[in-house]
Amino acid sequence: MAAVTTLRKPYDDVVDGNVLPKIIELGPTLYGAAFHLMKLLPARFILQRALERGELEPGVTVAETTSGTFGLGLAIECRLRGHPLILVGDPVIDGPLRRRMEALGARVSIVSASALRGRDVQSARLERLAYFQSRLPCYFTPCQYDNPDNPASYGVVAELLLETLGQVDALVCPVGSGGSSSGIGAFLRAVLPDLRLIGVDTPGSVLFAAPAGPRLLRGLGNGLLPQALDHRLFDEVHWIAAPDAFAATRALHAGQCLFMGPTSGAAYHVAAWYAWTHPGERVVAVFPDEGHRYAGTIYNDVWLRRHSLLREPARAPRTVDHPAEVSGPWTRFVWNRRSREEILRLVSGAA
Repeated sequence: MAAVTTLRKPYDDVVDGNVLPKIIELGPTLYGAAFHLMKLLPARFILQRALERGELEPGVTVAETTSGTFGLGLAIECRLRGHPLILVGDPVIDGPLRRRMEALGARVSIVSASALRGRDVQSARLERLAYFQSRLPCYFTPCQYDNPDNPASYGVVAELLLETLGQVDALVCPVGSGGSSSGIGAFLRAVLPDLRLIGVDTPGSVLFAAPAGPRLLRGLGNGLLPQALDHRLFDEVHWIAAPDAFAATRALHAGQCLFMGPTSGAAYHVAAWYAWTHPGERVVAVFPDEGHRYAGTIYNDVWLRRHSLLREPARAPRTVDHPAEVSGPWTRFVWNRRSREEILRLVSGAA
C-alpha cells in the first residue's frame, strides 16, 4: 500500500520557512536573531486575527500606509490569501522594494516630493490613504503603528529565544513601529524580570524624545509616536547615525557572513559593545531583514564615497544626561523604564 503524502500549499512553505528568525551564535555570549523578513510575522498575525474577529472578510481589500518592509510582508500575505492590496508610501521607498511589492500584486501609491513640500509626511500619507478608503465599498487597514496585534505577534519569538537559549540577560532591538521591541521585550520580561531591554534608534527620530530632523537611515526611528511602542519597557536607548550603521552592517557580513540590512547593523554594533562591556551576560540582537535591497548602496563602496558615508564606526557611545543632547555618530541614554512623558519633564527641567 502506497504511503499517504500530505501536500503542502505554497502558503505553508513561504510563511513557515520565513516567519521565525534563526538564532545564531556570534560570540561567547552574543547571539543574533536573524529574520529573513521580520515584518512578515506581524503582517501574518494581524490579518489572521482580523479574519478570526470578522473584521476582514475573504477577498476584501487591505489598505495601509507604509514606507518599509511591513508593506512587503502585507504584499506576500495578501497575495497568498487572495486580498487586493493598496499601499500608500513616500519617495523614501526604494525602487527594488516597490517593484517587488508591485510584482506581488500590490497597488503602490507614492505621495510625491512636491506634494510633501512644507507638509508632514505622515499626514500626507494618511490623507492619501483616506482618499482610497473613501472609494472602497469595504476595506481593512492593519494600522501597524497602533494595532496591539503588532507587538502581540512577537510572542512566538520570545518563546523561541527561551527554548533555544534559556537565559537572556539583554535584548538589543532596532525600534521603528515599536512592535518587535515592545512585543519580544514584554514577553521575555514576564519570565525574566531582570532582562535589560536596549532600544536602537537614529538621530532625527522622535521616538525617544530626541530632536526631530531628517533621517538618512530608514527602517529605524520614526517621525510619529506609535501606540505599539511601550517606553516603560526600555532600560537604555542608543542613537546610531547612518554611516556607523552602514559600516557595522558590512562588518556583520564580513565577520559573521550574515548579509543583513542596516537596522541589523545598528543593532549588532550596540549589542557587540554591550556584550564586551558586560562579560558573562547573554546578549541577543534582533536582525530584522536581509541585505539584498542594499547591494547597490551600503554594500557598494562607490555609492558610500559618493555620499560621504564611508567611514569607520565609533567604538563606544557618548552617554548623555537627556535625549535633547543626542548628536554625533553614537549617543546613549539610560532610559530606566520610564515613560516618555517622564523623560520630557526631565528634559524641560521639571523633574
